[in-house]
Amino acid sequence: MIGRMPIVLSEPGVDGLSEAVGMLREWQYDGAPMQLHPGDLGWFWRFGARATAAAVRTWSREGRILAVGLLDEPELLRLTIAPDAQRDEELARRLVEDVTGPERGVLIAGRVAVEAPMGALVQDLLSEEGWDTDEPWTPLRRDLTEPVRDPGVRIEVTGPEQAHVRAALQRASFGRPTFTEESWRAMAAGLPYADARCLVAYDDRGNAVAVVTVWSAGPGRPGLLEPMGVHPEHRGHGYGKAISVAAAAALHELGSSSAVVCTPSSNVGAVATYKSAGFQQLPEVRDLYRAAQAPVLSM
Repeated sequence: MIGRMPIVLSEPGVDGLSEAVGMLREWQYDGAPMQLHPGDLGWFWRFGARATAAAVRTWSREGRILAVGLLDEPELLRLTIAPDAQRDEELARRLVEDVTGPERGVLIAGRVAVEAPMGALVQDLLSEEGWDTDEPWTPLRRDLTEPVRDPGVRIEVTGPEQAHVRAALQRASFGRPTFTEESWRAMAAGLPYADARCLVAYDDRGNAVAVVTVWSAGPGRPGLLEPMGVHPEHRGHGYGKAISVAAAAALHELGSSSAVVCTPSSNVGAVATYKSAGFQQLPEVRDLYRAAQAPVLSM
C-alpha cells in the first residue's frame, strides 16, 4: 500500500509569495480563530519583497499548502493552518519538529514563541513539549453587514504624494524611527496592498492626527486593521475612535464581511478605543513560548 506523500517545509521565494497570500485569503472566514491574515504579510512587506519571502515558511502535502508561517522576528513565528487541517496529526507533529529544531531553519535557538490558531492540534502538542503560554492578547471584531456611520473627522486615503505624511505619523504614533516614505512605497508595491488602504485623520486645523492601514482578504471575508496609531500630541480627543470607525467604513467599501484587530490585553486604552468604535471584544488568545535553554557545558 502506498502512503501519502510527506509534508514539505519550504521557503517560497519572491515568486511563491502570490500562492502563500492566496491561501491566506482563502482561509479567512467569519468565526475563525484569530490567525495570520494576508494583511500581516502586507504590513511586513514594508521591508521589501525579498525580506518578506525570506520570512515566510510554508508546509505542503502533495502540492497543496496546509500551513503558512511568518517570522515576524527571528524568535516569533506567526502560524496559521488550513481550516480542514487544524487537527491533522501528521501536520501538527511535523510543525512541532520544525519549530523546535533550530537546524530546520524556522526558529532560532533560545527563547522563542509561536502564534497559532486556538484549538489547533499544534497548540496541544507544543504544550505537551513543555511550552508555556505567553502574555494575553485581545481580539476584537466589528460586523460590517450594515453601512458604517461617518467618523466625524476628515479622512484621506494615502497615495504616493502623501506617503511622507503617513510615514511621519507612523513614526510619531509608535515612537519608532524605522518607518519611512520608502517603507510605505515598498509596502504599497506588495501583492496584499492591492486590497488595502492607508487612512489618515485630520483635525479642524489640518493637522494629521491618526493613521490606520486596513487590509481586505476579499469580498465576504474578514478584513484586518494593522496598524492603528494616534499622534501623541493629539491623544485623548477621540481620534483613535474616529480612525477605527473610518477603518471599518473602508473595509465595508472593499466588501469585507467584518473588521478584526488584535492588541495586547495590557493595552487597556487600545481595547477601550476599539470597543468605543463598535468592535466587540472576543476571548483572549495567547502565544506559546519555549524558555531559553541553559547551554550544555563540556567537561
